[in-house]
Amino acid sequence: MQKHSFYTRLAIHAVLIILAVPFTMPLIWMISTSLKTKEQIFPNEVVTSISGFLAEWRPSPVRWANYAEGLRYVPFPLYLRNTLMLCAFNVTGAVLSSALVAYAFAKLQWRGRKLIFSIVIATMILPGQVTMIPTFALYRWLGWYGTYLPMIVPAFLGNAFFIFLLRQFFMTIPDDLCDAARIDGCSEWGIFWRMMLPLAKPALATCALFQFLGTWNDFNGPLIYLNDQNKYTLAYGLQQFLGSYGSEWALLMAATTVFTIPIIILFFLAQRTFIQGIATTGSKG
Repeated sequence: MQKHSFYTRLAIHAVLIILAVPFTMPLIWMISTSLKTKEQIFPNEVVTSISGFLAEWRPSPVRWANYAEGLRYVPFPLYLRNTLMLCAFNVTGAVLSSALVAYAFAKLQWRGRKLIFSIVIATMILPGQVTMIPTFALYRWLGWYGTYLPMIVPAFLGNAFFIFLLRQFFMTIPDDLCDAARIDGCSEWGIFWRMMLPLAKPALATCALFQFLGTWNDFNGPLIYLNDQNKYTLAYGLQQFLGSYGSEWALLMAATTVFTIPIIILFFLAQRTFIQGIATTGSKG
């Protein structure tokens, strides 16, 4: 029985590895291109064999200097600082504001709670393209155009998906814990801060990871609201690099690889917490 289970797991992993190959090929191609010369990227000869095709993926010689040159063309430290600043504000704002709203929907009794929750969830149906122009007009009227405020302030107003995720998690926590804390004289803020948040660490980490990835990869926000090159983020800065040095594909791929590596490392480090946060989020209510 144990031997049969081993072969079953082996077969499942083999199938998963085969299915993962097409998804990893663009990443491998990007890294391979970042280590090539311009002549290797655009060869003059047509590949007619499998061995020749495989050779095209292998940089020869390996040109590590592309990374130094790519990061020199792009003000990487400046764009990295701007991006990390936005990530820090957005992760903090989105997680805390969404947790507060989710706690109110899950553990507080008030009239119209289910109706308001349904309206909040319904906002996820509305595409961002529909609200893009009126939102831009509003921020311009407020004098926020050209600043980071349009990309930071909304994070402190809650995220509908995070509110749903955290509400479902909070509802799996027994109400008896909250009632016992109230009897002992604990305030609602104390219950939320001292009980709910520590118990909801996996779900909070999941929301933080989603928000970090969204902010790190955000292109539309800087494109619409920023007009100062010193305020560009990495995602928008790399696009500007493509416009200025469109023929330097090796340098662009080198800078893009450096841009992608932190996301890959973060995902693998937070994978266990991420899966736990999704798996333990109940469907009660």
